[in-house]
Amino acid sequence: MNPLTVGLIQQRCTPDRDANLEKSLSGIRRAAEGGARLAVLQELHPGLYFCQQEDPHCFDQAEPVPGPSTERLGALARELEIVIVASLFEKRTPGIYHNTAVVLEKDGSIAGRYRKMHIPDDPGYYEKFYFTPGDLGFTPIDTSVGRLGVLVCWDQWYPEAARLMALAGAEALIYPTAIGWDPHDGEEEKKRQLDAWMTIQRSHAIANGLPVISVNRVGFEEDPGGGPGALFWGHSFVAGCQGECLAEAGEEEEVFVAKIDRERTEAVRRIWPFLRDRRIDAYQDLTKRFRD
Repeated sequence: MNPLTVGLIQQRCTPDRDANLEKSLSGIRRAAEGGARLAVLQELHPGLYFCQQEDPHCFDQAEPVPGPSTERLGALARELEIVIVASLFEKRTPGIYHNTAVVLEKDGSIAGRYRKMHIPDDPGYYEKFYFTPGDLGFTPIDTSVGRLGVLVCWDQWYPEAARLMALAGAEALIYPTAIGWDPHDGEEEKKRQLDAWMTIQRSHAIANGLPVISVNRVGFEEDPGGGPGALFWGHSFVAGCQGECLAEAGEEEEVFVAKIDRERTEAVRRIWPFLRDRRIDAYQDLTKRFRD
């Protein structure tokens, strides 16, 4: 299936989790009407970004996988014959919760899941309180539209994660994301942060010869603890194998589609053979925290 049309659903979220999921489902339908055979949702799309504070009651939002959300998403995947990448707060067992991306195959079954490996702990992003680090490794998920290298948000800053997905045969890198500004940041700082976010992901496309699909939240969400809140900046985008931007959203809700040419990986890697020239005999120090 080449080229592959992908749909990105960038949305605002409210405290009404049922309404949020309905909006996600509606976005997937619109993407499918636009020809998408793969639809990608943003990080933790069923609810508000609850990690702005450490609140034990927020664990009530977690759900099992399979569970209610995967059942509804799977039914839609089966109806539309579309592959869906969703992002859920997974309850594995009492006391163990994950930030999990679930891939629904076009027949409605669960093709696989990825549990977020890199967990941030910063002001307004207290994820270590909620999420146990992933234990499934950097393993692509095989689907009817290709082998998907699914990662989540903070993972997107780490070239090691993208590289390991590429080395395992991923045909595309996919990042459901929740990132935004502190509303107190000045315009120049906001510009620097957004530019850095897009640049690092485009660099993963270049270094690995793979398309990148990144879907971010959008809109302001209040901090229940009285902090400044988070202004999620949107700008979901698709990049090609040389980092070229194929499509990009703005800072409002948007559903859009883009076509990726997966056969270009072969052509690009022939002229830029980065994998061939890697000095794997000299990279031992990469497993150290810091080289003293």
